[in-house]
This record gives sequence, C-alpha cells and structure tokens, in this order.
Amino acid sequence: MLKKVVIANRGEIALRILRACKELGIKTVAVHSIADRELMHVRLADESVCIGAAPSPASYLNIPAIISAAEVTDAVAIHPGYGFLAENADFAEQVEKSGFVFIGPTPDLIRMMGDKVSAIKAMKKAGVPTVPGSDGPITEDNDHTLAVAKRIGYPVIIKAAAGGGGRGMRVVHSEAALLNAVYVTQSEAKAAFGDDTVYIEKFLENPRHVEIQVLADGQGSAIHLGDRDCSLQRRHQKVLEEAPAPGIPDDIRNQVAKSCVDACIAINYRGAGTFEFLYENGQFFFIEMNTRIQVEHPVSEMVTGVDLIKQQLLIAGGEKLSITQDDIVIKGHAFECRINAEDPKTFMPCPGLIKHYHPPGGLGIRVDSHLYSGYSVPPHYDSMIAKIITWGDSREIALSRMRNALDELVVEGIRTNTDLHRDLVRDAAFKEGGVSIHYLEKKLKL
Repeated sequence: MLKKVVIANRGEIALRILRACKELGIKTVAVHSIADRELMHVRLADESVCIGAAPSPASYLNIPAIISAAEVTDAVAIHPGYGFLAENADFAEQVEKSGFVFIGPTPDLIRMMGDKVSAIKAMKKAGVPTVPGSDGPITEDNDHTLAVAKRIGYPVIIKAAAGGGGRGMRVVHSEAALLNAVYVTQSEAKAAFGDDTVYIEKFLENPRHVEIQVLADGQGSAIHLGDRDCSLQRRHQKVLEEAPAPGIPDDIRNQVAKSCVDACIAINYRGAGTFEFLYENGQFFFIEMNTRIQVEHPVSEMVTGVDLIKQQLLIAGGEKLSITQDDIVIKGHAFECRINAEDPKTFMPCPGLIKHYHPPGGLGIRVDSHLYSGYSVPPHYDSMIAKIITWGDSREIALSRMRNALDELVVEGIRTNTDLHRDLVRDAAFKEGGVSIHYLEKKLKL
C-alpha cells in the first residue's frame, strides 16, 4: 500500500483523490498555487506545499516544483488527476526517475497512446475497430495524400497526431480543398503542439461519442466497466454524460468492450483508462485512448459500484486486480452535468466570490465539488466548479432526479451554466436518448 501521496492537481478531482486516499489510510500532500491556498482539499490534506504563482506554468505545470514537494514531504507517489500533467509522458518519466510512483500508465504507454497515429496502429493490431484512414502520417507526397483521401471517400477530417481537446482538426469536403487544409492544419499543429504530424480519417457526419472505461493492473489482468455516452458537446468539450449509452445493441456493446480489454492486455496497460469511439449506424470506430482518470468517471462508478480512484491507488501500489469481469454488473443508469463558472449564453468565464452555495441532495444524488460559501473562484484555471451526478434504477428515474437536483442547486455570487443544464435535461430529443455529437451546437445555433 502507498503510504503518502502527492495530489498534483486542484479543484474537485483533488478533493476526490484525497477522499479515496483517506478511505485507504494513505497520507496526503496537497500541492497548490498561491491562488489556491483556500481550496477545500488543501484544508483537509495532512500536509500542503505551495508550488508557485497562480498561472499554471508556474505551479501545476511546474514539474521540478511538484517533484520537490514529494521529496520534502517524504511522499512515495504522485497522482496527477486529469488535465495539467496527467498525460505528460515526460512528467511520468521524471517522477519515476526521481524514485516515486506515478499513479498511471508507464511513460512509454502514455507516449504511444498520446500520439494518435501510433495509438491507432496499436489498436488495429489488437483488434479494436478503427475509423478508415491514412494508416499513418501524411507525407510530402501530395499525389499519395490525394489518393488516400479518394480511397477513404469525402468528407475526410485532418487531425494533428499530438492534438486533443478538439484542437488540430479540419474537415475537408472536396479534393480541391484538401492540400491547403493539410498545410494549414500542419502549421497550426506545429504552433500548438510543437509537432506538425497530421493524418487523415473518414469524417463521420452524424456520430455519437461513446467511450469504454477500463481498469488494468499491468500484470496480465484487465476489465471493462461498461460504456458512457458523451455526445452532448460544445466545441468538442463534453457538457453532459451518461452511463450506459442508450440504444446500443448488447452484442455490439459487448464485442467492442471485449476488444478494449484484449487491447489492454496486449499492450500491458496499467491503471484506469478510457477508449473513446465514434458510434454510427451500429458500428464503433476508435478515435483515441485517454491514459488517465476522466472527468466523467463518476457515472461509471454509480452503475458498477466500483471506486475507480481507489483502484488506481491499489494498482499503483503493486496490487493485482481483485475484481474480475464477472464481478462487474451494470445496474441502473447515471447522468453527470458539468457545472461551470461561466455565462450560460456567452460561455464567458465568470470567476468571483461564492456568496452562497447549496448543493442538492437526496436518494441517488452525488455532488463532486470543491465549492463552499465564501470561496472565491480564481480566473486562472478551467471554469468547472462542480459535477452533479444522479443514479436511478432506470434512465427515466435518473433523469428525473437530475432535473430535481439542478432545480435545487444554488450558487450565488457568480454566473454558472446551470440554466443550460436545466434546459438540456428537459429537451425532448435528449430525453429520447441517442443524440449525436452535433446536437448541442445545432441547438445553441453555433
């Protein structure tokens, strides 16, 4: 068992990690920026270390400062949470070279899955269904590029191999526009990610975003915890998620989930991970793997009863998976709404003082949040301030509980996107289930 863990993150996920550590009897070290002295997990941790100024590069992205905090507190491991350095292979490597345990996959696996080209190659080899594409990076051979796109069939999408979060993508509908679009995407990728490698895939016009949650111990065992539908997105950023994904035949669902487990065993994966797919016309197409805990992990926890953060900690401590696939039973349905400190119409961030905060409660309602009355939301970081999660025996009950929870939520002093969620959970098409990744932007007329 790990004896002391540095929590290298902030906000709700830092508090979530702290609670899991406390349940397992693990001591905690909260690292924080100057702006985050009053965060709830900083107050509750066994120890805290200020690692720099408010801007992320000076604190939460400051690798030497985080490792130094582990050294001065005699910690044995570092949990990166999500975002910041969670999928930074160099960080994972430096953590391990400094003699600490990185709570996540090996640096080599993070690198392989972080490069979309190598990830797709590995998944194809492991039998995971992938989108028809260039099967490698685009070269300077324009004739070959044109031939690849013609083989795939228009429309196609050009993607940066090092991209993520919706950046480094461009849809092309005709041969005449292809080569210029490749050049522009390469230039943007070089500026944003320091890597101009791009590849081409078939552009699916009306898919859903469905992902598979996995756990693996790096010792030959792996399981999946079902799927999630994350199709309600704005500018490629998820807004509302649910588990399981509605309206997918069980045979198709089970087949793709098994392929993900087989892939984990094939690449000797370690820790929690998520296989992300586009789903259209009864087919799954792999797009990427996230080698970390996801923001939306609570919906999988609610329908399986498995604490994913505790499993991460146990696996990092060298334990084999104590859960088998037969132990995983999907029960009921769960939703998660991401509550952001932002204007519900313009989506501009709205930091400031929380004058009054009242979280919802009741049977089947969970709130993951670091908020409290009197807390001041800083302007320096991601705007998410809470996640409202509901569970019910059926999708209808879980959705009804979410409507009640959102109506009960009170956050005074700043603007939030709660009204947007109140609208979404009453939306007729969403209530039916199975909307595409374009639905929300069309609804918002973006």
